[in-house]
Amino acid sequence: QVQLVESGGGLVQAGGSLRLSCAASRLTSSSYAMGWFRQAPGKEREFVAAINWSGGTTYYADSVKGRFTISRDNAKNTVYLQMNSLKPEDTAVYYCAARPGPSARTGANEYNYWGQGTQVTVSS
Repeated sequence: QVQLVESGGGLVQAGGSLRLSCAASRLTSSSYAMGWFRQAPGKEREFVAAINWSGGTTYYADSVKGRFTISRDNAKNTVYLQMNSLKPEDTAVYYCAARPGPSARTGANEYNYWGQGTQVTVSS
């Protein structure tokens, strides 16, 4: 089935930036919408950002709007999350997710495939 592999996580000072990447393989659908979610210790997984297949429609959680940017390169089967002005509360494991079809969604239960996650730690 579809496999997703995240990369780019790490430790960064508050106010710094990171760019996460998610590479997809074993694609079996002609189009996929993609999303980013995160989960901190003791908290439920929450929506971060989503993008439709063409890249023309994006959604962001209020907590990251204006700081994070989701983008994709379909020729490389890769989605990105540029994270700027990072805050300690952004610390979490970040997961990319995919769903067959062109339309972006914000609910975790609307995605079929998930990566293993990459740790992002923001120190104060």
